[in-house]
This record gives sequence, structure tokens and C-alpha cells, in this order.
Amino acid sequence: MDAITGIPIDTALETWDAHDRSFDGRFVVGVKSTGIYCRPSCPARRPRRENIAIFPEAEKARAAGFRPCKRCRPDDMSREEEAVARVVEMLRTADMSVTLALLANEVGYSPSHLQRIFKRAVGLSPAAYGRALRLERARNALTGGSSVTDALYDAGYGAASRFYEASDGRFGMTASAWRDGGRGVVIRWRVVETSLGAMLVAATDKGVCRLSFHEGPEELARRFPNAELAEGGEEFGGLLADVIAAVEQPGDSRSIPLDVQGTAFQEAVWAELRKIPAGETRSYGEIAAAIGKPGAVRAAGSANGANNVAVLIPCHRVIRSDGSLGGYAYGEDIKRELLEREAGPGKQS
Repeated sequence: MDAITGIPIDTALETWDAHDRSFDGRFVVGVKSTGIYCRPSCPARRPRRENIAIFPEAEKARAAGFRPCKRCRPDDMSREEEAVARVVEMLRTADMSVTLALLANEVGYSPSHLQRIFKRAVGLSPAAYGRALRLERARNALTGGSSVTDALYDAGYGAASRFYEASDGRFGMTASAWRDGGRGVVIRWRVVETSLGAMLVAATDKGVCRLSFHEGPEELARRFPNAELAEGGEEFGGLLADVIAAVEQPGDSRSIPLDVQGTAFQEAVWAELRKIPAGETRSYGEIAAAIGKPGAVRAAGSANGANNVAVLIPCHRVIRSDGSLGGYAYGEDIKRELLEREAGPGKQS
């Protein structure tokens, strides 16, 4: 199915109008009769459907021979885009949490309007984005050998309790354990045979932290050298059965709890991957555009490859823009098989 940023083209054409800027930055509209491309919010009269070509980014429109509209200037940054970029910069350089009111005053918008345009562009509210950045800074500092206390304060947390409140559900282990290769954390694992080959499933008490094919517990030992690795018994059976079912009959596996961590960008990509319905695919460019970063196609591909829980975060549903499968950590045969299962009888992957 031809789609842009996770939205079918026909649906996009039905829902957007010249006064709605919610699609700006997510794709551009090429007009075949004039040879120009515009923002979706361009005030010019909307062209006929047969004269429209949708591109996930301006660069692809230019490569196809279109030139930018002089009226809506799709290559220029709009005031709202400048505001979002300014807020991102403020959050990245802030030593502590910054209120929405302060951010809004800085860019000349009301708090409610800033909240709306920022979430539309980034996929997170300013507060959630700021929390993700602080967690990322703390995680990097801890990994680099900083003391727990120094790492927390350097990351912008006024008190250790604030860090633990913010990180609940995101870090599957305490800050000290993260820094120390999983020390004190129990990770249960099993290797089971599936129709796709041997599959490793590992989980903390919060959720699945690793799902891979043709790997063994030695991979877990490399990733978590100081964790306690224990082969799962009966208490592991229920979760394991759910994971096996999700692999053998892939579909919507979002009810299975996960314990995965990444940068703010990686987590935004992974969240977008989980929105792709079974039986559909997206390109790397569409994923990048969907999280408000249409120029970060390669970074989206890298985030896709950094996924630790195959199938449960369905990175196999991302293919190249030319329709070819693209890479997959466990081989194209497994990727093709997963897509064929999801497509069902008589459908194309």
C-alpha cells in the first residue's frame, strides 16, 4: 500500500486542507501540471488528484524534477518550525527542568499552542522530551563511569528521588545497576525452537529485554556482564508462551511488556514502528518523517537496527523506498517470512 509517514495517501488527501498545517514537515506535495512542490498548507488552489505526487521530503521532490513553490516556500523554515527548533535547543542545553510557560514566553506563543505544535513535530510534549533528554544524559554519564550522584545532578535532576520517579518504567534496572553492567539484576532467559529457528527470549521483572534468533545466553552475558542470568522455569512460562505466539502468528504484540532503553530519538523510532499495522510496511524515510525528522533517514535506519526485541518492536516492517527488503539483523529469509505471514494468503508483503 502506498503510504506517507504511516498515513495512506488517499486518507491524507481527504483530510488535509489549505488551512491545516498539521501535515507540514511530514511530506511535500508535487504538482505535475506546474512542476512545483509545496507545503501541504500552501494557500494556492489545491490541484486535481491526478496531478498530485506525494514525496516524504523535499529532497526527493527535487530529485524527481520539481522546484519549490515561491508562495509557500517549502524549503524555508516556518515560524512554528523555528519555535520548535529553539525549544529543542533550550531543552538540550538546560541544566534543570524548564517550565512550559518559560519555553512559550521565549518563543512568543501561548503554552497551549506551543504544546500542540511541539508534540506534532517531535512526537512528545516539551516536558516528556526534556525528561527523555535528562534520562539519556544520566544514562550516558553512568555508562561513562561517573558516580551515581554526580551523574544525576549533571543530568539536571534536583534530587535523586526525581530521577527514580522519572526513570520508572524506562530503566529496567536501577541507575547503579545500569552503570555496573546489570549488577544485582536478574535476567531470565530461554532458547526455544520456532519455525524461524532457535530463538532467545530474555526478560527482567519489567518485561522482555532481548528477543533474537540464532543467539544464546553468551550474548546476554556480553550485554549485561554483571547481571545474574538464570534459565527461566515455570514462572517464565506464561511470558514465553506469549512471545512464541507473537512470532509464530505475528500481529499486534503491544500487550507484551518490554524493558528496552534507547536515546530519545531511538525510542521515538521504536514507538513509531509499533504503530505499523501487521500486513503493512513503511520506508525508512516515512519513519523519519513520522517522528518529525524527515532529513534523518539514515539515523532512523540506525535506530531501527538498534532494536533489541525483534518482532515485538516490528523493525521487519521497514523496507527500502524502492520496495526491496533492505537489511535485517537475522537475515532476509526471516524478514521475508515474517512479512509473508503478516500479509496473509493472497496478499503481497
